[in-house]
Amino acid sequence: MLDDLSHHFLDIAENGVNAGARTVELGLHADSGLDVLRIRVRDDGRGMSPEVVSRAVDPFYTTRTTRRVGLGLPFLKQSAELCDGAFRIDSKVGEGTLTEASFRLSHIDRPPIGDLGSTMMVLLSGHPEVRWRLEVDVDGRIFTFDSREVLEVLEDPELFKTPDVCLWVRDTVRQGVEEVLGGLI
Repeated sequence: MLDDLSHHFLDIAENGVNAGARTVELGLHADSGLDVLRIRVRDDGRGMSPEVVSRAVDPFYTTRTTRRVGLGLPFLKQSAELCDGAFRIDSKVGEGTLTEASFRLSHIDRPPIGDLGSTMMVLLSGHPEVRWRLEVDVDGRIFTFDSREVLEVLEDPELFKTPDVCLWVRDTVRQGVEEVLGGLI
């Protein structure tokens, strides 16, 4: 299993990039009143046919040629369902894919959020040509990171690969996420 939700974000986002996505949006929404935590990854990649979507949670099905198993989505689905949540994939060929998972926020086995700062740093430095957008909403407190806004200042996407920018992205996201979490999660 993947250790935390940030690793699930990384896995699903990489799927989108491998499907040709130019924009990937990651979302984490926590509502303590409803006792729910939802994660969402939306991309504008190639999308999948209904047949591929139905097989995407089969651990022995993958479109990759480097190995014969694809465990990320099956693990996320299993984790969500074990934590009184749900899992779904909506995809349309030529339009992209939306993957969502929900968890009971207070469930003892709910995976921790993990290090979203490091996840965004890895995604952005590995794929600077992709627009990355992260939104974290915890009981109405919202933090948003959009690589397009940073690119307006940097002007060159290759600068996302430099150590100083990588560390700035990591630290900025960590700080923003910590502020909206407010000790809730």
